Amino acid sequence: MTKRLRASCLFGLALLAAIGLSALQRAPEAAGDSLTGVVASATGPEAGVWVIAETDDFETSFRKIVVTDDAGGFLVPDLPAADYQVWVRGYGLADSAKRAARPGDSLDLTATAAATPHDAAQIYPANYWYSLLEVPPASDFPGTGPRGNGIGTAMKTQADWIDRMKDGCQLCHQLGNQATREMPMLDLETFDSTAEAWNYRIQAGGAGPAMTAEINRIGRPRAISLYADWSDRIRAGELPPAPPRPTGIERNVVLSMWGWGHPQGMVHDNVSTDKRDPTLYPGGPIYGVGGAGLVVTDIATRQSIRMDLPTRIERPRRSNSYQGSSTAVPSLYYGDESAGLISRGAHNPMMDGKGRVWITQSVRPAEVPAWCLEGSDHPYAKYYPIQHQAESRQISSYDPDTEKFVLIDTCYFTHHLQFADDENDTLWLSGSTEAIGWLNTRLYDATGDERAAQGWCPTVIDTNGDGVITKPWNEPSAAGDVEIDPARDTRIGSLDKFRRAYGVIPHPDGSVWISRRFPVPGQLVRLELGDNPPETCKSEVYEPPYDPTGDPDDWGYGPRGIDVDTNGLVWTALGGSGHFASFDRTQCAVLNGPQATGQHCAAGWRLYQTPGPRMKGVDGTANADYHYYSWVDQFDALGLGANVPIATGTSSDALLALLPETGEWVTMRVPYPLGFYSRGLDGRIDDAAAGWKGRGVWASFNTGSTFHLEGGKGTTSEIVQFQIRPHPLAE
Repeated sequence: MTKRLRASCLFGLALLAAIGLSALQRAPEAAGDSLTGVVASATGPEAGVWVIAETDDFETSFRKIVVTDDAGGFLVPDLPAADYQVWVRGYGLADSAKRAARPGDSLDLTATAAATPHDAAQIYPANYWYSLLEVPPASDFPGTGPRGNGIGTAMKTQADWIDRMKDGCQLCHQLGNQATREMPMLDLETFDSTAEAWNYRIQAGGAGPAMTAEINRIGRPRAISLYADWSDRIRAGELPPAPPRPTGIERNVVLSMWGWGHPQGMVHDNVSTDKRDPTLYPGGPIYGVGGAGLVVTDIATRQSIRMDLPTRIERPRRSNSYQGSSTAVPSLYYGDESAGLISRGAHNPMMDGKGRVWITQSVRPAEVPAWCLEGSDHPYAKYYPIQHQAESRQISSYDPDTEKFVLIDTCYFTHHLQFADDENDTLWLSGSTEAIGWLNTRLYDATGDERAAQGWCPTVIDTNGDGVITKPWNEPSAAGDVEIDPARDTRIGSLDKFRRAYGVIPHPDGSVWISRRFPVPGQLVRLELGDNPPETCKSEVYEPPYDPTGDPDDWGYGPRGIDVDTNGLVWTALGGSGHFASFDRTQCAVLNGPQATGQHCAAGWRLYQTPGPRMKGVDGTANADYHYYSWVDQFDALGLGANVPIATGTSSDALLALLPETGEWVTMRVPYPLGFYSRGLDGRIDDAAAGWKGRGVWASFNTGSTFHLEGGKGTTSEIVQFQIRPHPLAE
């Protein structure tokens, strides 16, 4: 800073003190449980910056975060009695000094400009840094392998590479945060090159085997070279573009956060209520599951517990990640230290109308039981015996009233789960490569018979156009390829684990929809049971518009999370291309038959490019963010309106809400601790008569590497409530 600039800053601060903040903005009146004040710097009030109030006085960590208004004013509402540290973070600023305060206080906070652009960039979201990665140009595809251009031979196009890179690397944690871009956990001077350091880094810890497999798939030599170049350029001083500060509705966001989980155990997803009726269980606990157990947090008492999940047969202990096992390269954070956690592969929770939490998890060894296979007399196995004979995840339910678990075996692999609003309380489950499964929970509750209560249907499309599904049909190969006999129907799917059904959602018309990620561009599949399943089951397939030679705004790829609004519009996050997409089946002129190949209903799709910077060298629209899942706020739990879709911006520290009528994005950023990575979310209405205070959406820090979060080793996940108030100073 020059002497002249320093003198100017000092003069500005002195002027503020002389004229008093009332001439700029009078601080709002502080209620007994609120904190109020004004944030100002040498240049005047600071609008669109975050005020953070945090305390360690409770069993869990607790904080609230709000955004300043146009005049720098802030109001942190509804703080429980405690001693708080209050400070400011904002783009373009250095983090302010912390001030001690208690609810009811009014205090003015001084902000200071960041000393350099480099210092300012340290709090930018990970996707801004990741946008500096230069992907292989489209002209380098198809890949020719390690002895050719270093790109994997399965990567036929640039879109294949981006989609696999996102779903293989960004799938588990952010890329672009300090831990990945700079690798501070390594002494880089001990390596001959940054490429050697990257090669070592991806082999480390419990997730090492999975990371190694993924980078081999896209092409290890080329990928290592690109990541090393990225890190070298950043170390040499290259900076990303600056993100915008919150504006408009974004300044009305209130974040409340509780610490939960284990520093070496991820929380994969959370749930607070029954999706079909979000007014259930008001003020109740929030539940989170991950590979290493069930976490329960009482938000009122700020207490949290974690419990191991039971299983029918004991399985070996594993530590850091449910994605892999220990390797020859120890964890760069914990060495060979065991986390002491037992993994059951728990993935996703949902609640029912009885207050139970249903979980997809491993309850038995991977071998599929004989009653699911060829030769069984089970009616669904007789129609379609399960072919994939190693399925490692099934179902459990937890009853908070009795504190007991029930374990339920399934023939099919499970991943996500959703309840239908029907007389059977049908629980639909994604995950299988070859079929869509369900559990009649009312029948199971009445009989305890897990075999009689479950069914499944293969995803067979009516390619011959006769209106029914008949055997024999065209059967895909293990890799998913299929030779079409036009006189037959066709089963879509494979035994390739990368073609498993991912998202699942029941539709208001009685059908159920799933998403399949691979191959590019991915698929949405609609299953209709008919009057006499499984014989009357029939599927339809729809792919996002995909034409790399056309207008980049008109095509996309990589559907992951899937949900539906109350009008029947299906929403899916396109994690590869970086879109939020809606699909309206009523716009389709063709539903089945020889022409229904997947790319037959472009009229049904509408694509919305998600906000944030794009990666370098991309043909098309792929941005640097990654959208793990999507959710539709059917009942206006957040306050932006009914049927607003929300995507998780896992690398942008944000939830991304789309206002469909205007196409406007509302980016709800979590600025602290850096590293907010959410997979799933849900909304609960605690008190519809209480206005914004009785509503909220819940999401969690769901990274597979909690030690990558701001704070480093020892940091745990956080559960976050997002609320929208009428204006930034609403009490």
